[in-house]
Amino acid sequence: MMSFFSTIRATSAALLLCAGAAFAETPVLRAAVLEFGTVNWELDSIKHNGFDTANGFDLQVQGVAGGSAAQVAFQGGEADVIVSDWLWVARQRAEGKDYIFVPYSKAVGALLIPEGSTATSLADLKGGKIGIAGGPLDKSWLILRAYAEKMHGMDLVTETEQVFGAPPLIFKTGLQGELDGAINFWHFLAKMEAGGMTPLITVDDAARELGLDPETPLLGYVMRGEMLRDHPELVEGLAAASRATKDLLVSSDAEWDRLRPRMNAKSDAEFAALKAGFIAGIPANQPVDEDAAARMLALMAELGGEKLVGAVTTLPEGVFVQPGS
Repeated sequence: MMSFFSTIRATSAALLLCAGAAFAETPVLRAAVLEFGTVNWELDSIKHNGFDTANGFDLQVQGVAGGSAAQVAFQGGEADVIVSDWLWVARQRAEGKDYIFVPYSKAVGALLIPEGSTATSLADLKGGKIGIAGGPLDKSWLILRAYAEKMHGMDLVTETEQVFGAPPLIFKTGLQGELDGAINFWHFLAKMEAGGMTPLITVDDAARELGLDPETPLLGYVMRGEMLRDHPELVEGLAAASRATKDLLVSSDAEWDRLRPRMNAKSDAEFAALKAGFIAGIPANQPVDEDAAARMLALMAELGGEKLVGAVTTLPEGVFVQPGS
């Protein structure tokens, strides 16, 4: 009997050791993201549905206070993945840092006008007050500036009054009718539309008029080039987990219902707008048009200068991780 129990104990211990070894061998990807950012909806769904382990990694999410804090964590080696725009990646590559970009979202937004506004084009905002989240280097603002110049011969900087503020402030003042137009981050725009504001011009439409491709994903998962070289399966695994999650969110109302507590939706209308906005921002599962990206970079360099893109004016090689590459 003692021999039997000794055997059982030995076998159990061996199984536990094997299980522990197997778990330890699962590579960990540490993602540092804005604590209450919308990317958490996707990351939550990846974890909940096991899309990380199904694709060969264990996702660990670290909430940070802002984008700059995420960049510091990433550059300091405390995170393996962050979310940023590819313009930042292009700038870093031009400065000698081997970072890569896995597309995540193409969501940009629109310029909204308050309920009851009679404006039908940007020209009608001459002399008006425009609220802008993200500061004077906000990409949507820069694209709309170029569009206004091309289509209306209008300098939005000199012919309107700009109010720069945090997204919640632009959200509040816009809904209160204190602005003639508002540009905000996409999820605030969704809530503002649910509250009665309407688009005067979308950034997609403005981009098309400027010869840009609105399908170019602006935001993505940023990783180190050495990971792509040494462990391409992890980069591919994150991309596959992200795509599986997006496919689920396109098709499953139940998954959105599960995520709703994270979304800070104050009403059914806000919830529906946030859901629709996220889905609209899902990039196609196809290679990024690098010629179109180069045109966007040139425009951003012209309007934003070194404060936005540094010294880079042409697209460096290797920015985008393309599907199947």
